[in-house]
Amino acid sequence: MKPQTLAVISAIALGFPTLVVAQSSADANGDGVLTIEEVQAVLPDVDADGFSAMDANGDGALDEAEIAVAQEAGLLPATDG
Repeated sequence: MKPQTLAVISAIALGFPTLVVAQSSADANGDGVLTIEEVQAVLPDVDADGFSAMDANGDGALDEAEIAVAQEAGLLPATDG
C-alpha cells in the first residue's frame, strides 16, 4: 500500500466523525452509493488512492457493502447506530 493511502486511511480512521456513515447526508444525488466527489465533500483529504482502497470492486462508487467492509477494516469510522 502506498504511503499516501496509509495516511488517508489513518486520517479517516482516527480523525473524522461519521463520514460516509451518514450515507443519506453524504449521498448528494440520492442514488444509494458514494462517489469520490461525495466523499471528498465530507472528507476533502481523501485522494484517489484512499478512495480506491475502499472501492473493492473498482466501479468508482462505495456501496453499502463496501462501506461496511471499510468500517470493519478500520478504514471508516463505525456507524453510531
